[in-house]
Amino acid sequence: MRPPEQATTPDDDGVSCSRRQILRSAGVAGTAGIAGCTGVLDGPSDGTDRECTAAEPAASVSEYATHPRDDVTMFQRGLHRLGYYPDETVPESPTVNWEFPINFDGHTAAKSSPVPTPDGETIIIAGDKGRVDARSPNGKLQWTVQTGATNNGFHASPTVVDETAYLGGYDGDMYAFDVPSGEMVWHTPSEELDGATAIGSSAAYYDGTLYAISEFWNPSRGALWAFDAETGEPTWKSDRMWGQPHPSPTIDLDAGRILAGSNDGAVYCWAFPSLEFEWKFQAGPPGGPTGETKGDGAFNLGAQIKGTVAAHDGYGYVCSWDSRIYCLDLEDGTEEWSFDTGDVSMANPAVDPEQNVVYTGSDSGNVFALDADTGEELWATDVGGRVIGGLTVTAGTVLAGSYDSHLYALDKETGGRCWRVENRGRVTSAAVPVDGRIYYAERAVVSGYYDDDEETVMEAPGHAYCLVEDD
Repeated sequence: MRPPEQATTPDDDGVSCSRRQILRSAGVAGTAGIAGCTGVLDGPSDGTDRECTAAEPAASVSEYATHPRDDVTMFQRGLHRLGYYPDETVPESPTVNWEFPINFDGHTAAKSSPVPTPDGETIIIAGDKGRVDARSPNGKLQWTVQTGATNNGFHASPTVVDETAYLGGYDGDMYAFDVPSGEMVWHTPSEELDGATAIGSSAAYYDGTLYAISEFWNPSRGALWAFDAETGEPTWKSDRMWGQPHPSPTIDLDAGRILAGSNDGAVYCWAFPSLEFEWKFQAGPPGGPTGETKGDGAFNLGAQIKGTVAAHDGYGYVCSWDSRIYCLDLEDGTEEWSFDTGDVSMANPAVDPEQNVVYTGSDSGNVFALDADTGEELWATDVGGRVIGGLTVTAGTVLAGSYDSHLYALDKETGGRCWRVENRGRVTSAAVPVDGRIYYAERAVVSGYYDDDEETVMEAPGHAYCLVEDD
């Protein structure tokens, strides 16, 4: 193991925003390079009435949506990756309570999502230049750590178990931090993971073990790893995945499955907890993907799976670059149904298991609500830009970030827009609701990233935000 990096508590670089500041900036908040606060639009921009119905939060939420242990928090909330928060409602008229810069890179993968500690008293936020911050709900900086993951940093979201936060980086390393102090608990370098190029997946935790997926560059492939959560020692791996997988592993304890997709357009599934390989599902048109050959001829591009599987009632829901969301039987990987999302999709679906509804988005600019049993479209709402991050379902709303630089709140029954918040960059993290607050992050505003003849220039850093009710 490498020596641990040291946590520091420098002067707070957050920006606290008053309502007056927000109103002053609302007309120019979409401009690249703006300093200060974002604008807030309380309703639809076309002048139509607010279309949200009141909802009461559930008094409690089962471990089905969270975790068998109440001292664990994860990306998309739990092992099933449902993104389901029936015990939370969103502000009716949101305002930015605080914000600070965290993302500075043009890399187009979805950004790391903030994750609260189990007690809700600390929010762990990771950035794309290798920095990890811990903040209190009111935005006060508790500690910050600069790791060695400076090239593309962190895109995985933290996994918090009791007082330890676990995180994989784009340096191919796994990290564990002490939540109260920020000190490194352990650090497993890529050299101990067969020279992994990156870890873009958010770890799943169960019974003392972490499960995460690493990527390899040459050839283009991936591996599912098991780590001892106490020491960081790798205890098992399966390297049958191809195509540099980004998604996070999903665990369904009832079905006895752990599974994830990859850039080869396949979903791979192992029995859990035995970890014996069970099946592989290949997305794409008849005959398979027809794009560029990769992995020394092992696969072709064309149906990349970049989003995490949401598992519910024995089925897995996953999006593909073949413009479809699939419902797969977790027993044998057979396709139950698929739905045309209108364009490439790399979103992380969310599921309301009580209503049996799946919510997802795509590059078509739409958020969809689908019947989980049949795939029938219940509603579709245009949110003005690509949806590539995690969807979130609360007691009455669906939260979705968009490439149009807004975070949207939609009525989960009708798809009507409740409000949208204007930001600087594209909103690609999941929005995480905790005790009346909403935490999320955006990309930096970058020019020239897609043009080989132009210099890549960061026009404005991407911020992490906290929204509250405007009093």
